[in-house]
Amino acid sequence: MTFADRSAGLRAWLDWYQEMGAEALVGEHPVDRFSQPDPGMPPARGDQLATSARSAAAMPAEPTALAPRRTVAQSSLLRSAASIAQSARGHAAACRDLVELNAALAAFDGCPLKDTALNLCFADGDPAARLMLIGEAPGAEEDRKGKPFVGPSGQLLDRMLATIGLDRSQVWITNIIFWRPPGNRPPTSAEIAACQPFLERQIELLRPRLIVFLGGAAARALLGLQEGVTRLRGRRLTYSMSDGATIPALVMFHPAYLLRQPAHKRLAWRDLLAIQRLLREN
Repeated sequence: MTFADRSAGLRAWLDWYQEMGAEALVGEHPVDRFSQPDPGMPPARGDQLATSARSAAAMPAEPTALAPRRTVAQSSLLRSAASIAQSARGHAAACRDLVELNAALAAFDGCPLKDTALNLCFADGDPAARLMLIGEAPGAEEDRKGKPFVGPSGQLLDRMLATIGLDRSQVWITNIIFWRPPGNRPPTSAEIAACQPFLERQIELLRPRLIVFLGGAAARALLGLQEGVTRLRGRRLTYSMSDGATIPALVMFHPAYLLRQPAHKRLAWRDLLAIQRLLREN
């Protein structure tokens, strides 16, 4: 494993701890909690002052807050992540077609998820399709089969497409992440940055008539927006390519979310009708 691989992996762990809410470090010295007086038994009046002094002395030091400034190690990891993304962009830009892009992605070692996943999940569908669907990351079933959206959420997506007269042989389906994150956790910013150049090159090679982002993560990564999917869905958006060309885009709920929140399927139906209208217009 190269230094870049180790750095990217360490950065992923730091991002994960931050996402889990870690804000402080533990104290430098252990504290014997059993030697402290029972808070439920108040001391006698004459002993209150002495007990207060002993309690104050026994109190552990305040946890050291994480410094707001970046440490040398964090800055090094950020530079490493940036260099990995730059390397990915160079590899992706050199690909002349989807076959070469798939091969370049399979040989790319800049994303640490490759070491824990079973298979690369590149894409599925028709390269000549007018509609491109972009999700977040593969799940367990996708990881086993090496194709995106083949598990329960993919089966729901197939039924959703059928309501507007489409199936996966008429669309192109992919994700912003090409390997499954362990435990289906959300991908980190470093992992997205490592994979995004290959996704952007996909779009350049395919040049679909319409892009639909399944979930807010994909839309935020490629459109540079900050809102969640609830605020983004229902709006006509635009994806801009490096050559200045633009592609209409929509955002809708991820099928996995609809499986957990079936009441929102009525909003998904409106989004499907909007997709149908835009395809007819284009």
